[in-house]
Amino acid sequence: WQKVYLMTYQRNIAKFWEWGRKIVCVGRNYVDHCAELKNPVPKSPLIFLKPTSSYVREGSAVKIPTGCSTLHHEVELGIVISKKGGDIQTDKAMDHVGGYVLALDMTARDWQDVAKSQGKPWSMAKGFDTACPVSDFIEKDKISDPHNIKLWLKVNNEMKQNGSTKDMIFNIPYLIHYVSTVMHLEEGDVILTGTPEGVGPVKSGDVMECGIESVISMKFPVQMKHY
Repeated sequence: WQKVYLMTYQRNIAKFWEWGRKIVCVGRNYVDHCAELKNPVPKSPLIFLKPTSSYVREGSAVKIPTGCSTLHHEVELGIVISKKGGDIQTDKAMDHVGGYVLALDMTARDWQDVAKSQGKPWSMAKGFDTACPVSDFIEKDKISDPHNIKLWLKVNNEMKQNGSTKDMIFNIPYLIHYVSTVMHLEEGDVILTGTPEGVGPVKSGDVMECGIESVISMKFPVQMKHY
């Protein structure tokens, strides 16, 4: 029965987008990205949430939400949680990582700018349908050092983002610890670890392609949302 349970568990964790309960996002986790958007460098992680309804898989399109005039791409490494925990200590944090995912934190930048200026939450700007494109699940042993991988993104074959996770301000064990002191992390949850510099706009008809060098890549067309 243990073997059957393990096989079922592995199948489930590999389909985190179907049953995971939350997407925890880290903003401003790269100094150069803070600079390009003229944001201060945070002294502690900036945390926000995306709903799991924002997941979209390759083969579908990223759809510009009605009323959005400036949609930005942000390529990120995602952490897939495999073991429930709260108040997780940094030296035990990687034990809660089941694997990884390549993700895009799509952002309605015009909506976010208005929300920031008014001191309001970013939920609409970050949580619309198709705001979180994700790759297939990446087994943990496929990435030997998640703090030294190259993330890249092209729009219409033109390189826009080309950075490394070695430049993250807050590393993965600390992020897991920090989040888990406030909310329990559960199996299938995903933590998006922030984006390197080079974020920018996409429009209907564009094609985004992004990847983790030598590990995985994915491609998404951009379309206007139609009812």
